[in-house]
Amino acid sequence: MAAEIIDGKAFAATVREKVALHVTRLKEENGITPGLAVVLVGEDPASQVYVRSKGKQTVEVGMNSFEHKLDADTSEADLLDVVDKLNNDPAVHGILVQLPLPGHLNEDLIINSISPEKDVDGFHISNVGLLGTGQKSMVPCTPLGCLMMLRNYHGSLSGLNAVVVGRSNIVGKPMAQLLLGDSCTVTIAHSRTKDLPDVVRRADIVVAAVGRPEMVPGDWIKEGATVIDVGINRIERDGKNKLVGDVDFASASENAGAITPVPGGVGPMTIACLLANTVTACSRANGLAEPEGLTA
Repeated sequence: MAAEIIDGKAFAATVREKVALHVTRLKEENGITPGLAVVLVGEDPASQVYVRSKGKQTVEVGMNSFEHKLDADTSEADLLDVVDKLNNDPAVHGILVQLPLPGHLNEDLIINSISPEKDVDGFHISNVGLLGTGQKSMVPCTPLGCLMMLRNYHGSLSGLNAVVVGRSNIVGKPMAQLLLGDSCTVTIAHSRTKDLPDVVRRADIVVAAVGRPEMVPGDWIKEGATVIDVGINRIERDGKNKLVGDVDFASASENAGAITPVPGGVGPMTIACLLANTVTACSRANGLAEPEGLTA
């Protein structure tokens, strides 16, 4: 049985449509335009492409986009000053400092200098703690996108057995918290998990976020399971560069009931959820109802 493909690109488009509708409502009913500020330090090519895409999509849904591009040798004090100004700017509802930062800058210090209410990446220690204790928080974009796709495919996730392969602070840990919040039974597995194949085979839902090309083969996947592949790995195959996930798509598709492709799966959802988080942050800042279907 060939697995159903979960089309992240198409689903991200529906999320952006919902964001645009809510932005229009905020403008017409409240005279408020959500604003997203992105800070880029240095000239990392991948980061530049990502920031351009964020800016373009921010404008397309009707929000204000503020970009701050700083030299690679920008001092920590100067970067903190930029973040402080954005924290105090009422036109800015979401702040994102593009990672990775140059080596001389303390990423944790910078991220934790962002106002938690404007931390649309969901990386601030306060948001991490709120999410971990089941309270209202800003949720990291990639896990939020995965949760949205799972809810859309399954409806209720209650009682399902979920395995998250990967324990990063950016994806693995918050993903586990979100699945717990939807009443899944959750296991966080990783490279040192004993009998890892057997652990994964018990899962109704597998979220692979370990950063190793095609680490999860098809014979680890239980028949009918849903596979969310967060990995984006560039490899060389047959003399060509190719993007692959953390799951061996071809073999996993033979067992899975549904699977996200790479590319075109989780990736497009990340920016869509960044926009969703900005609208959520704007609504909360103004004491307004949060947008339905765009939060955890």
